[in-house]
Amino acid sequence: MTGKRIFLKRQLPAAEVINEFSQIPASNVADVMERTATLHPRIRLLSSPQKPIAVGVALTVKTRAGDNLVIHQALDMIVNGDVLVVSNEADETRSLAGEIMLTQAFQQGAAAVIFDGPIRDYDAVKKMNKHVYATGCTPGGPYKNGPGEINVPISCGEEVIFPGDILLCDFDGVVIIPRSNAKEILSAAKKYQKEDVEKLQKARDCSQNRDWVKKSLIDEKFIIIDDYYKM
Repeated sequence: MTGKRIFLKRQLPAAEVINEFSQIPASNVADVMERTATLHPRIRLLSSPQKPIAVGVALTVKTRAGDNLVIHQALDMIVNGDVLVVSNEADETRSLAGEIMLTQAFQQGAAAVIFDGPIRDYDAVKKMNKHVYATGCTPGGPYKNGPGEINVPISCGEEVIFPGDILLCDFDGVVIIPRSNAKEILSAAKKYQKEDVEKLQKARDCSQNRDWVKKSLIDEKFIIIDDYYKM
């Protein structure tokens, strides 16, 4: 029945592709996807991860607003390297998980956990050395009645995420890499990252070519006035 479905299987990307993304910042990957496919910044990092980047495969959860019954089921389905990602109908009134549930997720091998909604036990969460993303925190607890679904397409942070997509998480936020063309995105992102490193070095030694700025202003028909602004 739609609304109460739990799919046990996902189509997964190649493990070597996932591993290679772990060396590339989220911003570089987003740039080669025309600066799209990033979660809304209301979903922000609330923990203190040891590693700057976490990459894994989306285990998607769709919940009724403020209800975590199917999230508990998803916890038992996590395998090493999964990113648990939860939609929540944009609800901000009830926490979806706290220290106990997050601890279980990471003990079972989750690479990161993402909630489009609040969590609680923030004092403990902020010290966790894994990537935890949420919209904030509240002591108000969730319901446990359902409905909900697991491993279906979800809307999270203004983006659509399919089960099996690659999620790259760092201190800037989260970018979604579609499983179907992850290899092409990886190739483009590696090239872009190399160029970005070169740009940074040129910025450090002031050798970068900035002519593009003036050209862009001219192309966009800006007016440059050699005078003070006058009322």
